[in-house]
Amino acid sequence: MSTTRYLTGITTTGTPHLGNFVGSIRPSVAASLRPGVQSFYFLADYHALVKCEDPARIQRSTLEISASWLAAGLDPDKVVFYRQSDIPEIPELTWLLTCVTGKGLLNRAHAYKASVDKNQEAGRESDDGVTAGLFMYPVLMAADILAFKAHKVPVGRDQVQHIEMARDMGASFNHLYGEHFVLPEAAVDEHVATLPGLDGRKMSKSYDNTIPLFSSRAQLQKLIGGIVTDSRAPGEPKDVEGSALFQIYQAFATPNETAALRQQYADGIAWGAAKELLLEHVDAVIAPMRARYEALMADPERIEATLLAGAERARALATPFLRELRNAVGLRDLRSRVAQTQGASAFGAGVPSAKRLPTFKQYREQDGKFYFKLLDADGRLLLQSTGFDAPKEAGQAIAALKRGGLAALAGQHLPVEGVAESEVGAALTALAEAAA
Repeated sequence: MSTTRYLTGITTTGTPHLGNFVGSIRPSVAASLRPGVQSFYFLADYHALVKCEDPARIQRSTLEISASWLAAGLDPDKVVFYRQSDIPEIPELTWLLTCVTGKGLLNRAHAYKASVDKNQEAGRESDDGVTAGLFMYPVLMAADILAFKAHKVPVGRDQVQHIEMARDMGASFNHLYGEHFVLPEAAVDEHVATLPGLDGRKMSKSYDNTIPLFSSRAQLQKLIGGIVTDSRAPGEPKDVEGSALFQIYQAFATPNETAALRQQYADGIAWGAAKELLLEHVDAVIAPMRARYEALMADPERIEATLLAGAERARALATPFLRELRNAVGLRDLRSRVAQTQGASAFGAGVPSAKRLPTFKQYREQDGKFYFKLLDADGRLLLQSTGFDAPKEAGQAIAALKRGGLAALAGQHLPVEGVAESEVGAALTALAEAAA
């Protein structure tokens, strides 16, 4: 079975709440247990610096989020769980991607455009208060994803643009330097719940309407008691649509329990009784995790050791990959033989040059499909693929081509005028020999 890599980042700027648990933590922990999946989870503390200038808050949030994921059942032996700032290859890759990314692409990023629009509406300079960190945020995010050749990135719809930008950056690099990056896809789960907060709006730190995930039972009771409801009295039928109480209950109850509460709404359940039901269901789920969370919070050395072990596993992948990328762009040991331009060596006559090799270029066209082509050492087109629905499919076709030759493509390529099959075969042989 082929392995699909999933990668998820969590920004370390706040305390996890029930919305984070339902929308991200719980489904991600479940997904990490599926066969054929390799999961990467990281604490995005570099990203946190864009939003937060309080060092103590970032450190505390890193501890709380780590403890929350581990308490919720994330197994660091079965996933790669690490802190972003422990991977020096990520900022290095950020720079490599910066050098192939057009400013126009970054100008279109939603967060940057929102800041510019807000300034213009207020009559300020367009870039007033906009840091280079905010502007470059999509490049750092692309480096997070591309460094580990992730196939799928679970995100909400508001983050899909960032995944598309990561694809664009990876494709630009591949076009210039040969096939190195896997082009990722956004994984949007329409069934993941978005919880309302205490005031009925989306539960968010920005609105200060959250219920912290590991509140004590007493705190939980107080917060649930403060959820906004309408003025309908006991005995009056109540609507489940738009009811924050009902939506939160539904996220923690079974379908049968949810159906029962729906009927109680129709029968006129008192709001106090509904809140008591919600408290019992939420606390039943959270209480066992709360005990694990409190034990972890009391043992930061254990969490630190877990993150450092995860970083070691992550770097075992990232370090050789960055070495490959450095070589691709020309950041090489000067003692090694490097490919030179045609004619005399860049260092003068008499210096031997390495044999240049054919290359695969993988890219996406405006029709939304994914293609690849094979070029000889001089850039001449040898083979052009047909379109694939996903980048993974294109990558698998390239792998099949390398193993089995043209016969393995079975009609998934177009004839190229003036190119014989023997030339394609010779190019594939040259690549195989170089790899060996």
